[in-house]
Amino acid sequence: MPPGETGAGGRWGWDSSYPAPAKLNLYLRVVGRRSDGYHLLQTVFRFLGRADQLHFSPRDDAAIRLATPLPGVPPESDLSVRAARLLQAASGCSRGVDIHIEKHLPLGGGLGGGSSDAATVLLALNHLWQLGMPRQRLQEIGLTLGADVPVFVFGHNAFAEGVGEALQAVELPPRWYVVVEPPVQVPTAIIFAAPELRRDSPPIAAGDWRPDGIGNDLEAVACARFPEVAECLRQLAAAAAPAAARMTGSGSCVFAECASAEEAAAALRRLPPGLRAWTSAGAAAHPLHELAR
Repeated sequence: MPPGETGAGGRWGWDSSYPAPAKLNLYLRVVGRRSDGYHLLQTVFRFLGRADQLHFSPRDDAAIRLATPLPGVPPESDLSVRAARLLQAASGCSRGVDIHIEKHLPLGGGLGGGSSDAATVLLALNHLWQLGMPRQRLQEIGLTLGADVPVFVFGHNAFAEGVGEALQAVELPPRWYVVVEPPVQVPTAIIFAAPELRRDSPPIAAGDWRPDGIGNDLEAVACARFPEVAECLRQLAAAAAPAAARMTGSGSCVFAECASAEEAAAALRRLPPGLRAWTSAGAAAHPLHELAR
């Protein structure tokens, strides 16, 4: 059976594989800035079928251990470990866990990999530890970890405002996507600190956004500072035409939306050899949405 499924009539358990899906920003505008320096955004999140896979093993003590640390990332600062410890503290739970992560999403790619992993930890451990914490509380915990975490807990494709905490579910048509991973990581902080970043895009009402409403205020800054992103955008635009090529989040990954799996596969074949690229269907909802209320 596919990773994460528990079988007909089955339940999510300790032996399950828990997916942490990628996201795309179909639309991203910077509409202002708070007095504390945080940027105010409007964006549309879309989940993808491609995902990291997380596995959990119970412990006899209260320790939280990441069994698969990432190179260059101390386990103590990993979002997954921090999420588990915040959940422990918020619930008073004294149980421990070993976390195993199969990484399929790139670091610094704008696909939400670390944030999605953290959200999956919150959803899965809330279930496995039988805490019964409501979804809204999990979203609040997630927001302390990063602006992208709440939408993964929310569990629906969404129009997001503020710093990512104000979410409204949106229905998106079935689509396939070609995603290219440029050979560079783009630190989010560098993009948002850029003096040339536009911070006054006019906001829109959530109900006024349409699936053909595209644009990403961060894209021009990322392309100027990381030529690899600009080059991958150019190559994807040529391969996927007439579909538009866009950047997701603060980069580095770029994507094109296609009407079918066949169209996406054809665009993938037209890309130059040597590029790291793949296709994925857009998802209607987060695969773990049922684990919280």
